Amino acid sequence: MLKCLLNINELKVYYFTRRGVVRAVDGVSLNISRGEVLGLVGESGSGKSTLGISLLGLVPPPGRVVGGSIIFDGIELTKLSADEFAKIRGRRISMIFQDPMTSLNPLMKIGDHLMETIMVHENVPK
Repeated sequence: MLKCLLNINELKVYYFTRRGVVRAVDGVSLNISRGEVLGLVGESGSGKSTLGISLLGLVPPPGRVVGGSIIFDGIELTKLSADEFAKIRGRRISMIFQDPMTSLNPLMKIGDHLMETIMVHENVPK
């Protein structure tokens, strides 16, 4: 059996607005093992992006994680400080954001993008 790399348990991410509380992610649970690939599909506004940015500790105000847990490779991400998150973001966990034209250079192969990210975050020479 493969070791669980990511465990999300009853995650709740809410946005507190003047119009009320938006429950962008409300009780999501999932497990991803090492080597496993998972596709996340849903309607616009269903919380896919909020789930992704939650994994990186990047939920913008007025949003915040209000419940549940995110355990990545044995680390409870919802308990990390901003400084602790900065040490793993881009090194151990990362994300390609939804709009590829702002995230990716269409003239580069995806493997080159990934290598560039590793080199930048690990100070690896070209």
